[in-house]
This record gives sequence, structure tokens and C-alpha cells, in this order.
Amino acid sequence: MVRLRQSLSAFPALALALAASVAISLACSDDDETEADMLGVGAECAANEDCLEEQSCLTQFKGGYCGVTDCALDEDCPEGSACVAHTDGTNYCFRICTDKAECNANRDPDNESNCSANITFTDPETGANKACVPPSG
Repeated sequence: MVRLRQSLSAFPALALALAASVAISLACSDDDETEADMLGVGAECAANEDCLEEQSCLTQFKGGYCGVTDCALDEDCPEGSACVAHTDGTNYCFRICTDKAECNANRDPDNESNCSANITFTDPETGANKACVPPSG
């Protein structure tokens, strides 16, 4: 009986420690990560195998750029990216951004993308103002 009481008295402390552990791990999770981030849209690459899902390595950009080519509207792009009419005459799904740091989590400093407002979105319903534009190759 004494052993049972000792075991039961340890239960509240164990439950509290478990609850604290769960709360900390939830607080540290990255809920802001978009589908584009999880798929690596905008990541540096050398070949198609370096990119995930339906993406290609767009080698016409310096350092490569994992993305989707020939989109027409944002619905053709992973969530967190938008269809942009590039100056080379092709439409690409580029990661949307608010600042440059968002564009370069998966890129080397020599091949940084810019978070640019100087672009043309193909979808008039796009809520984004900027996208990660890779350097020309």
C-alpha cells in the first residue's frame, strides 16, 4: 500500500512534466511554414533531382531555382508561391515574401534571391506584393 501511494504521489509531477514538454514543443514548431517552404520552392539546385514534387531545377538562374515553369495563375503554384511573368518571357512560380531573408533559407550567399516588388504577377487576385526573384544566370 505504501508503494502504491508513493507511485501515485509521483503521478502529478510526471503529468506536469509531460504537459510542459508538449507545450514547449508546440511553441517551438514552425506553423508559419508554407507548402512552398516545405517543398523548397526557391531552393538552390543543380539538377531536377535536387527539387521536390512537381518542380524542376530552373538552371537559367544563377545557382538554380527549384520552381514550376509555365504557370498561368497562382492556383498552378504551391501554396506560399505565386505565378510571376518573368522578363525572359516565361511564367514561373516564385516564393512570395515580405523580406529578403525569407528568400534565402535554402540558398548560398553567392546566389541570393531578392524579395522584389518589381515583378508582374499573372493572377489579378494575388494578395502578395513581393516575390523571391533569383539572380540571372
